[in-house]
Amino acid sequence: MEILIVEDKFEISQLIQFSLEDEGFSCHNCGDGLQAFQIIQEHQPNLIILDLMIPSLNGLELCARIRQKPGAKDPYILMLTAKSEEIDRIIGLSTGADDYLVKPFSPKELVARVRALLRRSLRQPEQHQIYRTQHFLLDIEQHSALRQMNPNFSEIIDLTNLEFNLLTAFVSYPNRVWNRTQLIDKLWGSEFYGDERVVDTLIARLRKKIEPDSANPIFIKTVTGIGYKFED
Repeated sequence: MEILIVEDKFEISQLIQFSLEDEGFSCHNCGDGLQAFQIIQEHQPNLIILDLMIPSLNGLELCARIRQKPGAKDPYILMLTAKSEEIDRIIGLSTGADDYLVKPFSPKELVARVRALLRRSLRQPEQHQIYRTQHFLLDIEQHSALRQMNPNFSEIIDLTNLEFNLLTAFVSYPNRVWNRTQLIDKLWGSEFYGDERVVDTLIARLRKKIEPDSANPIFIKTVTGIGYKFED
């Protein structure tokens, strides 16, 4: 597994690299946002550890660019930030980060977060699975999602890994009511350390991409006091 560390503080970058290489990962370092974007397009890492405050292009802007042009692998993104305010975490996740870690952090926690993210790719079904509903078609092997609001026209939905996995969970169990804890376990597994309200942020992101009107959703419904369910 290839990991790109985008961090301009040398000591922190080296700590991350040594911690991950001790666990058998292959790591590369970069301290500049624009240079990192070029490296990502050329080398297609599996996972990016991305500091929020980097020169040339900050972490939020770089994260957004990666999701707009993900490349073949559409890498997982673990965002690092020295800011602990909730709004910074929400903004990071809304731009396409898969997880966040607040500085200072322990090397053991960092390694655990990285393993939890990379483990998601190992959970994909071995068989070629396709889910069809009235308005959606999801191809798990091709990692593609189509929406068909008109019988004569289908459109590709551009989803991040996390958004795709969430939609897959919903489509594979239509009308099931999920609470936050169940969705966290489905998407992040038992090693999730963050705020469970990240689910709400992810739901909002997915609604913007699949709903005709995200303010009045017809597919992903809120079940008051419980969670969410998918109807189609």
